[in-house]
Amino acid sequence: MTKTVNHWIGGKTVEGTSGQYGPVTDPATGAVTTQVALASVAEVDAAVAAAKAAYTTWGTSSLAQRTAVLFRYRALLDAHRDDIAALITAEHGKVHSDALGEVARGLEIVELACGITTQLKGELSTQVSNRVDVSSIRQSLGVVAGITPFNFPAMVPMWMFPLAIACGNTFVLKPSEKDPSAANLLAELASEAGLPDGVLNVVHGDKVAVDALLAHPDVAAVSFVGSTPIARYIHATASANGKRVQALGGAKNHMLVLPDADLDAAADAAVSAAYGSAGERCMAISAVVAVGAIGDELVAKIRERAEKIKIGPGNDPTSEMGPLITAAHRDKVASYVTGAAAQGAEVVLDGTGHTVEGFEDGHWIGLSLLDKVSTDSDAYKDEIFGPVLCVLRVESYEDGVALMNASPFGNGTAIFTRDGGAARRFQLEIQAGMVGVNVPIPVPVGYHSFGGWKDSLFGDHHIYGNDGVHFYTRGKVTTTRWPDPADAPAGVDLGFPRNH
Repeated sequence: MTKTVNHWIGGKTVEGTSGQYGPVTDPATGAVTTQVALASVAEVDAAVAAAKAAYTTWGTSSLAQRTAVLFRYRALLDAHRDDIAALITAEHGKVHSDALGEVARGLEIVELACGITTQLKGELSTQVSNRVDVSSIRQSLGVVAGITPFNFPAMVPMWMFPLAIACGNTFVLKPSEKDPSAANLLAELASEAGLPDGVLNVVHGDKVAVDALLAHPDVAAVSFVGSTPIARYIHATASANGKRVQALGGAKNHMLVLPDADLDAAADAAVSAAYGSAGERCMAISAVVAVGAIGDELVAKIRERAEKIKIGPGNDPTSEMGPLITAAHRDKVASYVTGAAAQGAEVVLDGTGHTVEGFEDGHWIGLSLLDKVSTDSDAYKDEIFGPVLCVLRVESYEDGVALMNASPFGNGTAIFTRDGGAARRFQLEIQAGMVGVNVPIPVPVGYHSFGGWKDSLFGDHHIYGNDGVHFYTRGKVTTTRWPDPADAPAGVDLGFPRNH
């Protein structure tokens, strides 16, 4: 009998009642191993109601209560790293080491949330006028929601809900229906850590569930990570319904390699950043921009390294890259490679025919490397979200920056150079939210915020870090004037001498 992933509402597993289910596939075998309940509007309403009820006490709980739960939660997550990673590998397909890295990056935000006491300190100005003080505080919003993608089924939810609940909110998570099990385990461990029932809820579903959250009057804010078209839709729809929104979209991350760069280091970085996690990440480097005469040598070094990557099931310790999430996605990624030559690219590596012995029905694709790609080709313009690396050639630093800044995306970018002055100019002139200098994937640590520019972000706040705290709280300013006790009315004795 097929295993069913159900909802987590009010501190317990709740069986789906809509009668609708989605398949969950093992990407390494192509077999459907699980089904996930897809929520109706009524089931979303139940999750929001549970969160709203829990907010009446959690929203006024002490910081000491919240952080005590979060510290216990951090310890449980640490103890269950392998269990969470195994679920990610089984449903997403990424290799175990990648899955463990995902859990570690999520834990960074739990650790940030454990220190929420300092993040929520207010401000006070005394004597702004005669006997007048002004103070500012930050307060929670209420019920907030998170809608998360398939590529990081544990990390991205942990980028959201630990900080949200640390700030005093309650949370409804709608994870990807393609790999839903990790989210349930995260919620179960939170309950084991002592998180009160209803503070964190997980409701599985498709567009029906998403739209129900975007329209629900009791949801105050929505966090989203996914593709740019959906991010734009989430932002427009939730904003029209009066909600605060942070919607992180897609990317086409460029890596500029200057002629003075260490080409071995640049090639190593390009291979790990382009092909790690099978390229299914918004921070993947998908375009290398080679400046001047180094292009041929750089491409040769990238090819040499890429050909050595071992592709196989994620639970095989020798595998360095796993399959793609679905067969349909695999076919879409392959189409960019098969059509590249007709659009002027030189196909240096073609991974579209790759299979793994014994796992022929898995969603396999090999590493592809396209050289001399034009900016008007589909492989360059679209976010491929797979192990395809495009190399573009330019004559100068200025040409490279102009090419990169012309992209509608502005998520992450990198420069490889030995010249500090060039790196300094680049970080000031490039139009992207995250910059790496000799670092291929500039994902900030938990106490700095993550987010892009242009079509990579819709909304005013980046995720986690200080921006995350500000997103999940709202400011309040109080102006106070008290008369001096010496001016108390006659007959009231406060022990102060009379001034008149």
